Amino acid sequence: MTYQAEKVVPYESSENKGAQVERMFDSIAENYDTLNHTLSMGIDRGWRKKGLLSLKDLNSQNILDIATGTGDLAIQAFQLLRPEHITGIDISEGMMDVGRKKVSQAGLSDKISFERQDCMALDIADNSYEAAIVAFGVRNFEDLDKGIREILRVLKPGGRLMILELSTPMSFPMKQAYWLYSRLFIPTIGRLISKDNTAYSYLPKSIEAFVQGRDMVNVLLKNGFKKAHFKTYTFGICSMYLAEK
Repeated sequence: MTYQAEKVVPYESSENKGAQVERMFDSIAENYDTLNHTLSMGIDRGWRKKGLLSLKDLNSQNILDIATGTGDLAIQAFQLLRPEHITGIDISEGMMDVGRKKVSQAGLSDKISFERQDCMALDIADNSYEAAIVAFGVRNFEDLDKGIREILRVLKPGGRLMILELSTPMSFPMKQAYWLYSRLFIPTIGRLISKDNTAYSYLPKSIEAFVQGRDMVNVLLKNGFKKAHFKTYTFGICSMYLAEK
C-alpha cells in the first residue's frame, strides 16, 4: 500500500524519497538541534521522556534507536533506562556525526554507537533487540509498511516498539493555531537558521500527510505487531505509539 506521506518529498527531484531525505538531513545537520529545540520550544524533551518511560518495565539491555539523527533520543534513553547498549541508526552520516560528538562529550561512546543503515533493509539479524525506539522519523520512511516489518523482524519476541511522531491537532482552536504555526512559523524560522530553504517547508507537509491515531495503530497491526495503541500529548501535537512483537 502507498501512503500519502510517502509521496511527500523534500525536493523536486527524480531521486527516490530515501535519497532526498538523506540529502536534506545532511544539509541541515549542523543547525538541526538549534532548530529543533527552537521550533518545539523545548517541549520535545518531555515527549521523549514520557515515551521512554513506557519501556522502563522491560529492563531492556539492547535498544535500537531508528532514525537516530543527532542522538538526542539515544542519550535520553540511556539516562532513563540504563541499558547495556544502544545502537543508533540513520541514513544521514551528517546527522550521526553531530550525534557522535554529543555522545563523546557525554562520556557515553562505549554505551551508544551509530551505524549507517537503511530502515527499508536493515543489515541486522532477526530477533536482535529487546526494544526499538523512533522519534519523529517514521514519516520520512520511503515505504512505511516495509520499514515497520523490518523493525518487527529485528525485535526479539516480546520486544516493544515505541514511536513518537508529530501529528495534527483535530480540535478548535488548536487545529487553527497549529496550522498557522506549521505553515508560517516553522518555514520562517527554518529559513533564518538553516541553509536549506526546502527542509522546513517539507516538515509541515510531511506531518499533515502522515497517517495518525487509529490509522497508524492499524498500520502496526497489519504488519505483524500486537497490542498496538496510542496516546497524544500537548493537545494532539505529538502522538506516541506502542506495540509488541
